[in-house]
This record gives sequence, C-alpha cells and structure tokens, in this order.
Amino acid sequence: MDVSAFRLANPSGLYDPSANAYSHIAEVRAGSRLLFVAGQGGEDAHGNLPPTFAAQARQALDNLATALASQGAGLEHVCKLTLLVVDHSQARLAEWVEVAGQAWAERLAPVCTLIPVPCLALDGMLVEVDAVAALT
Repeated sequence: MDVSAFRLANPSGLYDPSANAYSHIAEVRAGSRLLFVAGQGGEDAHGNLPPTFAAQARQALDNLATALASQGAGLEHVCKLTLLVVDHSQARLAEWVEVAGQAWAERLAPVCTLIPVPCLALDGMLVEVDAVAALT
C-alpha cells in the first residue's frame, strides 16, 4: 500500500501477517510529517471504560482517529502501532483482528507490535494503542 508518505510491505520469505491485522514493513519517505500519538485506551470522552475487550479496542481506535483528525490525519496515515493488551489470549487477538480489520478494511494494516502486559494505567483498562502516522 502506498499513501504517499509511506509504503507498507509484506516481503516474500516471511509469513503473510494480514490475517493478524498487521504488516511487516513500513517505509516512511524523507520529508514526511510525522505524528506520534500517545497511547489511547478504551475510555470515552467522559473517562468511562466499557467492560469488554472488544468494546475497549473499538473505542481506543475511535480515540486514535479523533487524535489524528485534530491534526488533519486519519487511520489511513498510521504506519506503526504498538498494542498493549492486558491478559493477552488468542481470543483477545481474534477480537483485535476483527476490530482492526474493520478500521483498516481494504488497506494493509500498519506494522504492529503486540505486547502482553499485566495491567495498564487505569483500573479495568484492557487495551492501549499508540501510533505513528506519516503525512506528506
């Protein structure tokens, strides 16, 4: 995928990660405007956290989209994610893949590192997503 500021790739010789909602490589072009977005959790604008992982993952991506929009960007500009997951499991990975698949739909998903963690900043917080976006 080529969004002008960066290119995502999945080289031959590595397994196809698209089933897990990420890509292997993001090449950011020189002169791109970079946005580094702090970790976004699943809390709404009032600080409320939904009880389920999937709902928090959706809200975290909505929060990321809101942060990006404030700078004239969108999820299509995200080239790198770091995903922190409390009590990671294959079931939570499957929920993340579904939510991320909806967010990135027809495009390759950004490169991503998932890090299992014992807890996050807020009680009840199950997921946190930080991102790097690149724009021309």
